[in-house]
Amino acid sequence: MKVSKRYAESAKLVDKTKEYEVKEALEIIEKMPKTKFDETVELHVKLGVDSKHADQQVRGTVVLPNGTGKTQRVLVFAKGPKAEEAEKAGADFVGAEELIPKIQNDNWFEYDVVVATPDMMGVVGRLGKVLGPKGLMPNPKSGTVTMDVTKAINEIKSGKVEYRLDKTNIIHLGFGKVSFGTDKLLENYETIINAIIKAKPAAAKGQYIRSVAITTTMGPGLYINQK
Repeated sequence: MKVSKRYAESAKLVDKTKEYEVKEALEIIEKMPKTKFDETVELHVKLGVDSKHADQQVRGTVVLPNGTGKTQRVLVFAKGPKAEEAEKAGADFVGAEELIPKIQNDNWFEYDVVVATPDMMGVVGRLGKVLGPKGLMPNPKSGTVTMDVTKAINEIKSGKVEYRLDKTNIIHLGFGKVSFGTDKLLENYETIINAIIKAKPAAAKGQYIRSVAITTTMGPGLYINQK
């Protein structure tokens, strides 16, 4: 596979046989040649659990102290006073049943997070097959099914992210932008990794965190020594 000159230059800075301390890894990322856009810094955590078992799921949310560097667009399903509250709180889109055909038929996905009041879940449930595969289905565990729409919107806009296992028992998550610099990225990293450690299921046996890697959108991965 042919790699770009920039990727090749970045790869020279990385020792693939080494596990880095996280601060050192972030300092290397800061030294890598820059792209024309502000790359996301991604975290990939492989866990010693089996996501096929309900009692070994790892999922939750955390508010990053320095945000994600991305403005999250929020769609809220609500009616009446709750719809008005959502608009005042800064939701990008607010609606009810009338949005169903727009999402189902027009492939409308100009939002990053969907919030719903509990009474709207009967309506939103009809979108399960569309929103589910994209990870957009509101869920009480992630705080996106709630009567407190103001709190939900404020948290999302200030850097709340959701982490969850995929089918290969890995959590993938963006936790900031290259432009943040080492110190802010380190704060975000520690916030997430601590949340994942706290979320360890009681049924998980043996080594919980198997491997941790960080990478940029277009760059090589660095393995982290995470005890």
